[in-house]
Amino acid sequence: MTTATTPTVTRAGHPLPDGPPYDVTVIGAGVVGTAIARELARHPLRTALVEATDDIANGTSKANTAILHTGFDAVPGTLEARLVREGQRLLAGYADRTGIPVERVGALLVAWDREQLDALPALLAKAERNGYHAARLLDADETAAREPHLGPGALGALEIPDEAVICPWTTPLAYATQAVLAGVHLHLDCPVQDLAYADGLHTLTTGRGTLRTRLLINAAGLHADAVDRLLGPDTFTVRPRRGQLIVFDKLARDLVHHILLPVPTAAGKGVLVAPTVFGNVLLGPTAEDIDDKAATESTAEGLALLREKGRRVLPRLLDEEVTAVYAGLRAATGQEDYRITAHPDRGLITVGGIRSTGLTASMAIAAYVVSLLPDAGLDPGVPGDLVPLTMPNLGETDGRPYLDAERIARDPAYGTVICHCERVTEGEIRDAFTSTLPPRSAEGLARRTRAGNGRCQGFHCGAALRARIEEARA
Repeated sequence: MTTATTPTVTRAGHPLPDGPPYDVTVIGAGVVGTAIARELARHPLRTALVEATDDIANGTSKANTAILHTGFDAVPGTLEARLVREGQRLLAGYADRTGIPVERVGALLVAWDREQLDALPALLAKAERNGYHAARLLDADETAAREPHLGPGALGALEIPDEAVICPWTTPLAYATQAVLAGVHLHLDCPVQDLAYADGLHTLTTGRGTLRTRLLINAAGLHADAVDRLLGPDTFTVRPRRGQLIVFDKLARDLVHHILLPVPTAAGKGVLVAPTVFGNVLLGPTAEDIDDKAATESTAEGLALLREKGRRVLPRLLDEEVTAVYAGLRAATGQEDYRITAHPDRGLITVGGIRSTGLTASMAIAAYVVSLLPDAGLDPGVPGDLVPLTMPNLGETDGRPYLDAERIARDPAYGTVICHCERVTEGEIRDAFTSTLPPRSAEGLARRTRAGNGRCQGFHCGAALRARIEEARA
């Protein structure tokens, strides 16, 4: 078993550490980059994880539909289909061991017209070609019985009983925490500005200085194409696809029992209605091809479209209170597959085009990338086991600290509620700030505890939370 080491996490205002070149450096600390860093941590390698922002999972990974996919509708025979299938199994097991919230709610792919109904048998056959054999067709009556609040006119559905929802924030945090505890160096606030490769070594010029590495893994998400071009390869272009979503209040949760999916199109899986592990209901996403890789704002047009789609699927949902709206950007490349390639002549492995399935596939992507190390000129050595990890529970269905009388008796801080909307306690906030990877912002604290994510969006608890953040920064 790999023993825990003193964590090395550097931030703005501190120089990068001196020392020999890294064996491997991963650019990008999203869910895929952190999963790769965790997998590398199992090997006797000197590894760094470099992130441009002040926290892990600060891009696409923080703003998605949080679904643990079965891969039933992936393009058969693609790398994505294989890695989603493997990743679902790996992540489900990992979540169970580490306490990452997962709810196996199942999904219904609902047909609303004759053309969509006629497409369901082909989708069932596609699922079976992808190795998923639990799907089955439902008629209109059984569909209505499963989801009594569906809008009128549903003609039938394809049931996918193993689709699940998962916590999208705890997952990369668990990966990064295990990686850092096992010796991976995490460098935050460290944007890569230039790259040079000579004599078998990369020199990375960053906003905080330079570092050297033998092998580079480009997991930069929306910016993976730009990173590749710094070293020569110009094989794909990332055009962001914006997905806007609406989060409905927890009182809406009883309106939906499954993930409700439309029949997919070439633009994506379409607008869905889904429960979350936090007790809310999601409506979205849109699928807007845009040019600006920072355009994460919501638009009146996008939200109107979502409400129009949602009204047909689940009319009563539109009568519920909206807790929040948000938007995320997916790394679309114009190819219906991942772009994971080793470039031995450049000491580079590119991990690009990881779209909405990246959360599900993350652990399988990581294992696949590490399997490419010999092709890229680096022997990873014999892997070992990582020190087990238990993450704080953010899910609504398992016991939350404010309900745990024994825990409160041992430590009254877990009985002192700070965020009343989400029932987040002083003990949980304290634990976040004393963790291996403490938050540096209100958004980072929210992803670790749910504090500020509820009905009032921090109006009541915001001042207290900001005071704690400033105290932690001092």
